[in-house]
Amino acid sequence: MQKIYCHLDMRGLKLLDRFTSTQVHALNPTDTSNGKTHVGVSRAKLNSHLIKSFGSNSKPKSFNSLSVTEALLLPYGLPATDLLEPSIEPHLKPTEFVEILADLYHRLENCSSQSDKSLLSIEQYSLLRNLGDPKLLRRCLRAARQNAVDVNSKVVLSAWLRFERREDELVGMSAMACSGQVLECPKVALVNGFDPNLVSGHCQCDHDPSKAVNMLIFEGNECVNLEEEEEESDVSFCIGNVEINCARCKIASLSSPFEAMLYGCFKESKKGKIDFSENGISVKGMRAVEMYSRTRRLDLFSPEIVVELLSFANRFCCEEMKSACDAYLASLVDNIDDALVLIEYGLEEMAYLLVAACLQVLLRGLPSSLYNPKVMKFLCSSKVRERLAMAGHGFLLYYFLSHVAMEESMVSKTTVMLLERLEECTTERWQKTLVLHQLGCVLLERREFKDAQFRFLAAAKAGHVYSVAGVARTKYKQGQQYSAYTLMSSIISEYKPAGWMYQERALYNIGKEKILDLSTATELDPTLLFPYKYRAVAKAEEKQIRAAILEIDRTVRFKLSPDCIELRAWFFIALEDYESALRDIRVLLTLEPNYMMFHGKVSGDYLVELLSHRVKQLSQADCWMHLYDQWSSVDDIGSLAIIHQMLGHNPGKSLIQFRQSLLLLRLNCQKAAMRSLRLARNNSGSEHERLVYEGWILYDTGNREEALSKAEKSIHIQRSFEAFFLKAYALADTSLDSESSSYVIQLLEEALKCPSDGLRKGQALNNLGSIYVDCGKLDKAVDCYMSALDIKHTRAHQGLARVYHLKNQRKAAYDEMTKLIEKAQNNASAYEKRSEYCDPEMAKTDLNMATQLDPLRTYPYRYRAAVLMDEQKESEAVEELTKAIAFKPDLQILHLRAAFHESIGDVSSALQDCQAALCMDPNHTDTLDLYNRARD
Repeated sequence: MQKIYCHLDMRGLKLLDRFTSTQVHALNPTDTSNGKTHVGVSRAKLNSHLIKSFGSNSKPKSFNSLSVTEALLLPYGLPATDLLEPSIEPHLKPTEFVEILADLYHRLENCSSQSDKSLLSIEQYSLLRNLGDPKLLRRCLRAARQNAVDVNSKVVLSAWLRFERREDELVGMSAMACSGQVLECPKVALVNGFDPNLVSGHCQCDHDPSKAVNMLIFEGNECVNLEEEEEESDVSFCIGNVEINCARCKIASLSSPFEAMLYGCFKESKKGKIDFSENGISVKGMRAVEMYSRTRRLDLFSPEIVVELLSFANRFCCEEMKSACDAYLASLVDNIDDALVLIEYGLEEMAYLLVAACLQVLLRGLPSSLYNPKVMKFLCSSKVRERLAMAGHGFLLYYFLSHVAMEESMVSKTTVMLLERLEECTTERWQKTLVLHQLGCVLLERREFKDAQFRFLAAAKAGHVYSVAGVARTKYKQGQQYSAYTLMSSIISEYKPAGWMYQERALYNIGKEKILDLSTATELDPTLLFPYKYRAVAKAEEKQIRAAILEIDRTVRFKLSPDCIELRAWFFIALEDYESALRDIRVLLTLEPNYMMFHGKVSGDYLVELLSHRVKQLSQADCWMHLYDQWSSVDDIGSLAIIHQMLGHNPGKSLIQFRQSLLLLRLNCQKAAMRSLRLARNNSGSEHERLVYEGWILYDTGNREEALSKAEKSIHIQRSFEAFFLKAYALADTSLDSESSSYVIQLLEEALKCPSDGLRKGQALNNLGSIYVDCGKLDKAVDCYMSALDIKHTRAHQGLARVYHLKNQRKAAYDEMTKLIEKAQNNASAYEKRSEYCDPEMAKTDLNMATQLDPLRTYPYRYRAAVLMDEQKESEAVEELTKAIAFKPDLQILHLRAAFHESIGDVSSALQDCQAALCMDPNHTDTLDLYNRARD
């Protein structure tokens, strides 16, 4: 075999620099039997312990006095290992994940029905939620919406896509407004059928001028200004003492029953007057029937009259009139109050387009509509669920509703009821399994252990092995610790061991065996946070606070988890390192603005207020200087804390909120990043600035073309650094030819001519250098990188190293990356990149360090496997990748393992890995080529 695998490098990755739930406490502090949190020590009582200690900057008093730390921790104490436990994740977590993904792709590949593809995409979404990748999930939802055929599915999926972008938080955006995304347009969603020309792109609905109606609303005996002449009346319908003159042929054309009555063998066919008093229609309604029979128009009447016409049409089988009324009323629904009224009429009269339109209003109002008692009373009702099922609404509707409810609160009664309705809608095994497991998780959080155990057990019997962890947990909560232990032991012996299995068993183990289980859990899955937290708290209990901080630091390096940051803040307070504690609490509040610390009893904002008295106060100018220092040392967490402090000085400053969003994105905190970006947009002081932030929102949610459009509009209004930078960044996110590269270079040069701070200009210079390298203009690239370093853009060392490498100066490249490693606080990627510029043994050392710092980085696993493959150690190479796939089923790792399988003649395994990889990205060119080759 040719030694091709060792030449794996990162040059295929984009090097452009962009500066780029439910609260989980360190402990489980809540008694949620009633869906509420017990409030601990009152704020007044806290003040009695704290204010005296924090009132001055003096040092703590003598041993017998109440120190600051003692005052702060006295009501709570440090976290205890006995109270720590991991959460049961409310997602599907198959033990044979790759095999199930491969099977799903096979079904998608061979599915000819668009509606079936849509449903399979939802199943795909449910499976991939466990990976926590927003881009993957958004792709699944978009695929489901693109393939949706019926209005019911379109309405739910368009609202779901809108919810994922949280447009409800954008000031000035109406729930029923079209944002310009065709897949989210409320008008397009009400059109039945599949149109391949409307699967993506910008919606044009707002560009079509609505037809003006120069008519009077028809009420009572008022005349209607019609251009056409009335036909001669030859029959009258009497309602009480009022006669409504009609054209017999026009009324007969409304339906077969009317035709039979007026022209058939019924006695009415001979009459000139027909008594209609007992047929449930008013005089106004009958006049409207007569008018409709001649004009086929509904815009002449008030909505109340159209509702009456709908009922009339149903009673006398006037299908055309019914469809027209259904569509007309559907077009009028634009607020929740009207929707709640009209949906009842729609269900009663089987006007299912109207029902869909009403539901669309309720769904596009999420999550706010969850807190409307009338809406929840309607949607949580089992009888309403049955009526909605008659209208064609089932699993998809309640899956979305319960998803939003769980995002808002895992312990609310609303969440439970919506999940129960969802359970009633299930038709497939995976749906039943998912709902049972989620119900188990919610009931566990609510401390309803027996009911939770019942649901987990049913999910486990349906084949979801991970639900056994829920069964064990509920047993443990009911005092059956040994039973829980033996149950998890049987799972470990029966199935291929996984990290979560040992983590769960550790809860029920004791002594050294517990520690051993936690170590095994970390070995199998180094991304599980609970083992680190337990070991850290155990060290703290032994008064080894600094060792506890080092242990929890291992998690912070690769995942910015609120509960781990909270733990570290506790430890810093115990050490009386208030500056570090304050930094962590500020970061915590950046991630979760309403976070409650100390077992959910004290707000983070309150602690910031108290701790601020113990550290030096910084002015806004001081904060900017500190931000430059943190940025120069690649300390993203420190930068976040400084920005949080700056927002305290100026809470509505959109520029600072934008910086915050970019930092959060680089730390892979997309949910918090998007929240900051929305705040920046809401607080923008000008239209051109608002357009830039809207462009970033669109770009980060997969709408690149729309983002470019926003950037161009912003530039047209006013040339600015951020508008040019956005346009350049979005254009560079493709394979660039020479012409495109030249244009991106031009845009970045224009950006650098505009006013901005050094932080952003450093990024633009770094990106410009990267484009120059791609174009082969190495000397210009060096100039850019050196200019970036002059303004403390430390990451430019990596670009400079790349240039030296291309000039065959490996030693200089290695030294340049060493400088970055020495300066950077977050340096896992630097170790990874430096490995390309040294001999194999040193590279192995660097990659091992990268894995130790950040086990989520996949390149080291791929490199080590490639080395083993070059040494003809095929089984060891495959095992190295399999080990990583067990906790991070990454597209690149799956593709490489498929290539290994193909090279050793294991075609079936190669096909399976290709299918699993394509289930994550069906357009991945290299995997598609390998897949097609393996099938031939």
